[in-house]
Amino acid sequence: MMSRVRNPLVVSCVYLWVGFVCAISFMEAWLKFQAPGVTLSVGLGIGRLVFKALNQIEWVFAIVIVLNFVIRRIRRPNNKMIFLVIPLIILTIQTLELLPTLDARAIRVINGEFSEPSSTHTVYIILEAVKVISLLIFGSTLFLHPRLKPVSAEPQH
Repeated sequence: MMSRVRNPLVVSCVYLWVGFVCAISFMEAWLKFQAPGVTLSVGLGIGRLVFKALNQIEWVFAIVIVLNFVIRRIRRPNNKMIFLVIPLIILTIQTLELLPTLDARAIRVINGEFSEPSSTHTVYIILEAVKVISLLIFGSTLFLHPRLKPVSAEPQH
């Protein structure tokens, strides 16, 4: 039995969004520092550019998803929509608070200034994990699963 997709554009955006976040936040972010010759300053400079681009791409995915629901006039939100609302809230917090704070900190380090320890990076990583999990759950709700036919209690001849 095959599942059908309720909204292919939204499904594509959701899973591309997950892929971008996983590839950048959970792989590129720390892996670049393993490359020969990449200093802390160079790595932070690359990270600033990459995370700014990621944030912009995430907003494109988020806007496409929300606009799709608005255009299709989906008026009756269900309880599964919370798994879309959570990533939207997290993305807003990251854009308005966490990324500017991390960016300012990176600039200080690049300029050779001492930067006090901060939990902002840990909060960012935790929110990335919550965002990915929420998007995966939301994405799974977009598939229409065929109903199983009830098994007859009568023997077949």
